[in-house]
Amino acid sequence: MAAVKRSIPLRLVGLTSLRAVSTSTVDTLPKQVKIVEVGPRDGLQNEKNIVPTSVKIKLIDMLSEAGLPVIEATSFVSPKWVPQMADHTEVLKGIQRFPGINYPVLTPNLKGFQAAVAAGAKEVSVFGAASELFTRKNVNCSVEESFQRFEGVLKAAQADSIPVRGYVSCVLGCPYEGKISPAKVAEVAKKMYSMGCYEISLGDTIGVGTPGAMKDMLSAVMHEVPLAALAVHCHDTYGQALANTLMALQMGVSVVDSSVAGLGGCPYAQGASGNLATEDLVYMLAGLGIHTGVNLQKLLEAGAFICQALNRKTSSKVAQATCKL
Repeated sequence: MAAVKRSIPLRLVGLTSLRAVSTSTVDTLPKQVKIVEVGPRDGLQNEKNIVPTSVKIKLIDMLSEAGLPVIEATSFVSPKWVPQMADHTEVLKGIQRFPGINYPVLTPNLKGFQAAVAAGAKEVSVFGAASELFTRKNVNCSVEESFQRFEGVLKAAQADSIPVRGYVSCVLGCPYEGKISPAKVAEVAKKMYSMGCYEISLGDTIGVGTPGAMKDMLSAVMHEVPLAALAVHCHDTYGQALANTLMALQMGVSVVDSSVAGLGGCPYAQGASGNLATEDLVYMLAGLGIHTGVNLQKLLEAGAFICQALNRKTSSKVAQATCKL
């Protein structure tokens, strides 16, 4: 048995053997994918026990060492709403900033934006949703009112030449409304893009989507927002995250959000399990010959570190297959 376990990690070395995919599929796939690592923020925000600031900083530094080009560091929200992110300033000031890596932070309002800039933020993100009920539960206002709330952030960011990324939640389903129409997603994405968000991340917040639903939704959004400005953010609640991401790649999307060890969920979406695990995404992309610039071994080490710190098992299938946690 031990001999079998030792042989498993060697599969990581032979990724070229996984490249036996049809040339017709490869032709439609991007040659390079930008991975946006959301673990330190989206992954940790729901942890019931407060994660020490030093652990958060070390995790981000390890993810930087692994070569991830974008690492969402923290969230400048009120500690009253998300106590886990109360140390946002200390985290942002404490991390090592690697050249060529961006460390965006979530800023839901102007107060959060100002605090983030004061702490050294060079990029921020704002949140919207394609569901009225979800928006009310999440930020206690309508979709239209949510636009008004972060309009101040976008104007201030523009004045300071700080890029803003926009998230759209519930693009393939809502815990309160059920199915969401692709037209509604396209409408919200178009509005956020026209307001000045340089990139729109389309999130399957409760992980109910399938590749068919992903295709229909993206087809609608691509009519309103340039393909180069789109990203996908898939949760794995129903085991569909990799399949949905692959569909998005086949449609030309080249930016994917994921979370180390599959950490994360959503406090306002009951039953939403973790994000797509970054380790599993990197493994799949390597097998498809798609460049990410990420060192999988170092990424696995970062995942092992945070799982040990949280005293939990990884949700990454690749990590489960190659590590003994």
